[in-house]
Amino acid sequence: MKWALIGASTIASQHMIGAIRAQEGHSVSSVLSSDSNRGSAYADAHDIPEAFTDLDAQLSGDIDAVYISTTNEKHHAQAMAAIAAGKHVLCEKPLAMTVAEAVAMVRAAAEKGVTFGTNHHLRNAGSHLRIRELIADGRIGTVQAVRVAHAVYLPPNLQGWRIDNPAAGGGVIPDIVVHDADTVRFHLQEDPAEVVAIERSESLGRGVEDSVMSVWQMPSGVTVQTHEGFTIRHAGTSFEIHGTKGSIVATGVMTQQPVGDIVLRTEAGEEAVSFSDHNLYARAVGLFADACAGNGSPSATGIDGVKSLAVAAAVKKAATTGQKISVDYGGV
Repeated sequence: MKWALIGASTIASQHMIGAIRAQEGHSVSSVLSSDSNRGSAYADAHDIPEAFTDLDAQLSGDIDAVYISTTNEKHHAQAMAAIAAGKHVLCEKPLAMTVAEAVAMVRAAAEKGVTFGTNHHLRNAGSHLRIRELIADGRIGTVQAVRVAHAVYLPPNLQGWRIDNPAAGGGVIPDIVVHDADTVRFHLQEDPAEVVAIERSESLGRGVEDSVMSVWQMPSGVTVQTHEGFTIRHAGTSFEIHGTKGSIVATGVMTQQPVGDIVLRTEAGEEAVSFSDHNLYARAVGLFADACAGNGSPSATGIDGVKSLAVAAAVKKAATTGQKISVDYGGV
C-alpha cells in the first residue's frame, strides 16, 4: 500500500514511518503540514517524495491509506475527507474531540467500505499480549481489581499544545486516559460503566489538567484505579491485575518500547514471565494492512477508539462535576 501522512508529527517520525516501511510493499508517498517549510523539511529528512499543505490535493494522489497524527481537533474533518476519498484510515487517539464525532467517523468508514483503525499501541505490546494470555489461561482466577499507574513527566519536546491548548484537545485526560481505557478494555473484555475522578493543574497545565486520578466500575464488578499525569518524574509506570488465585504485576510496560517486567504472584510464589520484544507499531500496521486486504481486523478498531474516548470523556466530566458519571458510548 501507498500511505499518506496527515501531520508531520513526532510520533510519525519516531515510530510510524519505520513501521509502515517494515511492511513488504508498503511506502510513504506524501506528508501534509499546515506549514510549507516544515512539510518540505520533514519530507526531505524522511525521504518522502511529496509534501502538501492542502488536504484535498494530497488525497487526490495515488495513495491507498492515510495515517492521521495531527492535533486532536483536526482528526474528525481530516478523517471524514479521507473516507470520502475512499482511503483507508489509521487515526491517532483520541479519535476526535467528542464521542459523537468519533462515532460519525466510524460509521462513515463502514458505509464507504474502507478500513478504519485507532492507533492504540499498547495492546500490540508483547507484554500486554502475554498478560492477556495469563488472564485467559486462568492463572490468577477471577479478576477482582486493576491498578494502573501511568503518571509520567511529559518531555519538553512533546509539551506544546498538550499542556496549554484545550481547543486542540490538550490535557492529560485525552492524552493518556484513552490509552489506559483501551488497555483495561483489552484485558478485561468489557467496558467501564461508571467513573469518579479528581483532576488538577499542578505545574505544567495552563488551562488544562496535568494530573488526574479516577476509579472505574466495570459491569462484572471489577474495580479499576488509575493515575495519569504529566508532572511525575520518577514514579515509573505499572499495570496490575489482581484475582482470586493470583496477581500480575507488570512494571515499565505503559510505553512505546517493547520493554518492562512481568511478575506472576500465586500461592506457589513469584514467577518472572517472559514476553515478545517485537515492535509495537510494526505489529499494529501489519494487522491494519491485513484488514485493508480483507483479512481480519485492525488491532484496535474504530469502535475501540470510540470507547476509549468515551471513557476519557466520562473521566473529564466526573472530575469537573464531582459526580459519578455513567459512560456514554454513543450507541456503538
